[in-house]
Amino acid sequence: MATTAAGALGLLWGWLWSERFWLPQNVSWADLEGPGDGYGYPRARHILSVFPLAAGVFSVRLLFERYIAKPCALHVGIQDSGPYQAQPNAILEKVFISVTKYPDEKRLEGLSKQLDWDVRKIQCWFRHRRNQDKPPTLTKFCESMWRFTFYLCIFCYGVRFLWSSPWFWDTRQCWHSYPYQPLTNGLYYYYIMELAFYWSLMFSQFTDIKRKDFLIMFVHHLATIGLITFSYINNMVRVGTLVMCLHDASDFLLEAAKLANYAKYQRLCDTLFVIFSAIFVVTRLGIYPFWILNTTLFESWEMIGPYPSWWLFNGLLLILQVLHVIWSYLIARIAFKALIRGKVSKDDRSDVESSSEEEDMTSSTKGPCGRSSSNGAGRVNGHMGGSYWLKSEVVGMGTSA
Repeated sequence: MATTAAGALGLLWGWLWSERFWLPQNVSWADLEGPGDGYGYPRARHILSVFPLAAGVFSVRLLFERYIAKPCALHVGIQDSGPYQAQPNAILEKVFISVTKYPDEKRLEGLSKQLDWDVRKIQCWFRHRRNQDKPPTLTKFCESMWRFTFYLCIFCYGVRFLWSSPWFWDTRQCWHSYPYQPLTNGLYYYYIMELAFYWSLMFSQFTDIKRKDFLIMFVHHLATIGLITFSYINNMVRVGTLVMCLHDASDFLLEAAKLANYAKYQRLCDTLFVIFSAIFVVTRLGIYPFWILNTTLFESWEMIGPYPSWWLFNGLLLILQVLHVIWSYLIARIAFKALIRGKVSKDDRSDVESSSEEEDMTSSTKGPCGRSSSNGAGRVNGHMGGSYWLKSEVVGMGTSA
């Protein structure tokens, strides 16, 4: 029985690492064991170094958020406190927990009669109670500042590294002598740091702010890790660095816009979002297809010819281009709404509700709530609700190649 199981595992292992899938014709894994230059050629075992590095990245993040991001948040006026607390009420609490967090008009009228409260006061109570369960702006600011810092640093490193790389100026160099392209120290660090960061996001997702798209982001992180690992193992790292740097170009701008949103710098927030939108469209609909896809589809076909993993890699890049078109449409729609309405419409993923929602449904006068629970996220969040959603739905998958 043990012999049969071992034989089955051996067959499975051989199938997973089939040279005919991963490598061009007449190339074997043994051919890629050398040379002694740099780190040799990319090997699957190099990926193991990512896990302790990811743990280190996560530890650095905790220190960064506590000793750098939090003081910065306090300096720009973000309060170290949660949303306004709803006053205790056993009846409303029972409805909130057991029945609904968003009572309709009929239920509001019933509760109004039962408690002898004004309907507007009950609406305010439910809004405050919902916001109680949501994280404070300070926490969101710290998380975004960490991502902004990493994205900006890795983008600057990528530009600096690629500036002195021949394939940045001539993409045909991505395939010259492929797959016998030695792995330099700088290229190794670039790839491993990107991969370690996304592994750290995979770990931290279970401790970070929980949002409605948790499952989507979980799948996204898996896809990102898979694509980076895939391109590393079959030594398509040269073109991989181009793809990563191209996608990193807009990530830090969106995080910067979110920071401006949390700090209530509305004009700066809008300006950064416009810059982000422009760079996103230019890089994803212009540079990506005419620079990246041109070399992976046509120049590589001419120089190395197709083989199984080549087809898979290009298939994934083409799917990514389809997603770029969809994401660009979503960005354009948000920008169009901003021009028509004067602000970006509120998105379902907003962490703290705006008090203006229910005020528009009732009256424009101040009701018995006496205080807004938006913690500064009301009208400002209207601008950035859509763009915050874009970080996970749009930019997130955009970095996955």
